[in-house]
Formats: sequence, C-alpha cells, structure tokens
Amino acid sequence: MAQIKPAVEHGLESLRQQIDIALEEMIASRIDSGEVVELSGRVLLAGGKRLRPIMMCLSYEIAGGQELSKIMPLAMAFEFLHTATLVHDDINDGATHRRGIPTIHETSGLSKAIIAGDWLFVQGYALGGQYNQDIVTNIANCCSSIAVSEFSQIDHIQNLKTSPEDYISIVKGKTAGPFASGCRSAGIVAGANQEQLEALEEFGNEIGIAYQLVDDLLDLLGDDQIGKPRGTDVHEGKMTLPLIHSLTLSHGKNRERLAEIINNFSDELFDELIGLLEKSDSFNYTKILINNHFERAINHLSIFPDCNAKLLLENVAEYATTRKL
Repeated sequence: MAQIKPAVEHGLESLRQQIDIALEEMIASRIDSGEVVELSGRVLLAGGKRLRPIMMCLSYEIAGGQELSKIMPLAMAFEFLHTATLVHDDINDGATHRRGIPTIHETSGLSKAIIAGDWLFVQGYALGGQYNQDIVTNIANCCSSIAVSEFSQIDHIQNLKTSPEDYISIVKGKTAGPFASGCRSAGIVAGANQEQLEALEEFGNEIGIAYQLVDDLLDLLGDDQIGKPRGTDVHEGKMTLPLIHSLTLSHGKNRERLAEIINNFSDELFDELIGLLEKSDSFNYTKILINNHFERAINHLSIFPDCNAKLLLENVAEYATTRKL
C-alpha cells in the first residue's frame, strides 16, 4: 500500500492474510457441494483488497475487542455479501472480467452466474446470522439499501438531470452503506457504547463515499492496471460525480457537446470528454470532496484512544481515498 510505513504495512498484510485464510477454509469446507461452490469460490478468492473486512477487524479492536476470532465470521459475512453483489453487478454491466479473471456469466452462462451470486449471498447471511439481532438487522438494512440504490442507479442511466443529491443517495446505499454497517456491527461485537457505535458508522460512511469518488476518478484518469478499462462507467451510462459536476457548470456549446458525448460515448471521444471535464475543473472538485470526506472520517475516530488499531485504521482510510491517484 502506497505511502504506508513498513511496520504498518506488515500489520495490515498480516490481517489481510488471516482473512484470506478464513475465506479459503470456508470454501474448502463446502467444495463437496460441487460447481456452484467452485465458481463462487473462484471469484471470492481471486484477490480483492479486503478493505471492508480489514476495517471491520480494526473497528472491533479500536472499540476494545481483543479476540479476532469473535469478529472474523462477521468480517467474512460482509465479504461474501460484497462478492455476491459484484457477481450480479457484472451481469447487469456485461463485464467480462472481475479481479483479473473472467466473470462467471462469461465462462458458465447467465443462469449459473445468478445462482452463484445467490449462493454467496446466502453464505454471507448465514455467517452474519450467528450474531445478535442488532447485527442481523444491520445486515438486512444494508442489503435492502443496496437493492434500492441499484434500482435508482439503473433509473439514472444516461440521465443528464441526475443531481449531486441523487448521486450521493445512490452511493450511500450501494457503496458507503456496507462500510458503515460493517464498522458499526464490529463495534457492537466489541461492546462499544452508543457514541462509539455512531462514530464507527459515520467513519465507515465517509470512507465509503470517498472510496466511490476515487473510483469515479480512476474510471476517467486511471489505467488498465486498476482492473477495468478506462471509461467503463461512461460506456455503461453511469452518471458519476465528475460528469454531473461538469454538466452543472458547463453552458452553451460545451454543455451540448458534453451531453452528446455522454449519450453516444465511444473510445474515440475519450480525449474530448476529458478536455471538457478539465474545463469545468470537475477533477479537482472531486479530489477536494474526497479529501473532505477523508478528513471527516478521521475526525470521527478522535473519540477513541490512540492505539495500534487506530493507526492501522487511519492508514487503511488513507489508502482507500488515495489509491493510484
């Protein structure tokens, strides 16, 4: 992870490895069930940054939790649920690859991909169901919000009237919600008080919003090393914040041309699109928002005493909001 001290990086890598081992053991214990486990496990274990489960383990520790084994099933639950949404997202988006490997619907067909996503979801919910009612309710509300936000995002495809408020509403449900719910749930397991639970939830929410904003920028300014070709979101008609901001600030021929490009996007129009977004300063605006959300997230951690888990959590937050920018 960029800009992280070796000792901190070692601590985070050790935690990530523990999470990977737990996930591998879970899949191995069910491999006798056949192809659905094989296909689902291939996507689950193909890599990924494990940011959500890492943040959950650290949230548990910062709130006073001491036995990682008590939070690991819940951290795994959120990773299973997250992977389930990715499998279904890839179907909706027509994506050919995820985490460097072909998507399930590409290799095994649409029907098996839908079922594999369902299997991952059920496994995640079963892991989360081991905990108390507050946590199960958190998971249910989180999953419901993801579905609501997915519907809203579909309704806003190539919708040039999409407002920043529409965008944030979608992001809070689809991306930030799992971060916020995961961190809060981890605090519950640790026995955190109400103030601490709210701080962890808001920390996760702010990092989740910033994380999505970074994704928006990487789609336009990144490279193929991030796991998907540049401009994928624009090809799919998704109204990301740089586009929304530029549409709001642009006038006359510039706005007309921007609207034409969004509605009829092709790779040869990419440089022209970037030029229009630069004219409206939409990239810098997005970067400012990312930093604002990061700073608010860090402020929410101020109620917790300084400790190794807090340092690690701050570094994870920094990585999540600065990766490859």
